Amino acid sequence: MSIAPLALTQGDPAGVGPELTLVAWQRREALSLPAFACIADIDHLARLARRLGLDVPLQACDWNQVAELFPTSLPVIPLGHIAAVEAGRPDSASADGTIASIARAVTAVREGKASALVTNPISKVVLYKAGFSHPGHTEYLAHLAGDDGKPPHPVMMLWCEDLAVVPVTIHVPLRAVPALLTTELIVETGRIVAAALKHQFGIDAPRLALSGLNPHAGENGAMGDEDQAVIAPAVSQLRALGIDASGPYPADTMFHARARAGYDAALAMYHDQALIPIKTIAFDEGVNVTLGLPFIRTSPDHGTAFDIAGKGIARPDSLCAALRLAARMVAAQQTNPAS
Repeated sequence: MSIAPLALTQGDPAGVGPELTLVAWQRREALSLPAFACIADIDHLARLARRLGLDVPLQACDWNQVAELFPTSLPVIPLGHIAAVEAGRPDSASADGTIASIARAVTAVREGKASALVTNPISKVVLYKAGFSHPGHTEYLAHLAGDDGKPPHPVMMLWCEDLAVVPVTIHVPLRAVPALLTTELIVETGRIVAAALKHQFGIDAPRLALSGLNPHAGENGAMGDEDQAVIAPAVSQLRALGIDASGPYPADTMFHARARAGYDAALAMYHDQALIPIKTIAFDEGVNVTLGLPFIRTSPDHGTAFDIAGKGIARPDSLCAALRLAARMVAAQQTNPAS
């Protein structure tokens, strides 16, 4: 089943995204990567390719030319914003182009010109200095997806072949987690995850395992009551919705190989509880997936890495995995459309 090309954003032009894009295209055949086009400043990519000694023919094009061009050149959708920055030297003057690349990629996907969105890393600090008003990348995507003025509830999944894990609360201080963690939030997150596993990962009856919040999942209230008062009711409500959910389990026993065989996705209660296991298992190959949007979005599970940008040592593994997973999700969604 054929799919439309993927839309790859420029990311911060001073970060590692542009060079990883070049290297990913070079490895397209060896890794069987799906066709993609980068929405970027083609002159910036050309300068970077020369600097790194990368033999990557670049071709400015329209979306209807991408599939034809991809085997012999890297298709670039002209961004219309000059990226006058050097690798490793972030500049807020590039923020408008970074934001425009994301917005144009979303438009291409929603218009059917591209099948899914893959985003290169951005720097929130750089964007904030230029007046960016959204908390982060994902929130901006949710804003762009909000047709009726109400943005969808995005859910972050970290994925590799051996583990899919979702933090219910994300970029908040640890001390704030207990107050933010509600039964309703857990149920909504679990519902979105289960639907995505079914329709975008092709799992007919997804199994969710929920971690506890406290050590030993609270040990019957001896170490906090959130596990019994907040998380256990969420498990019951998810099961009432027909979702195979279980827990809460002690987080320290959830992520070894035998435990992982018992579920399709784990819901963890806070950021590090989710990210430590997947970064231990797949530090270079992990993928960040945003669920709950009206389009598929994947991203490398790393940042801009300004400290190594332009040195030719950044590994493209995570970007290549993000490209492959996006195409895989598109194919699964075509086979298992939501009702």
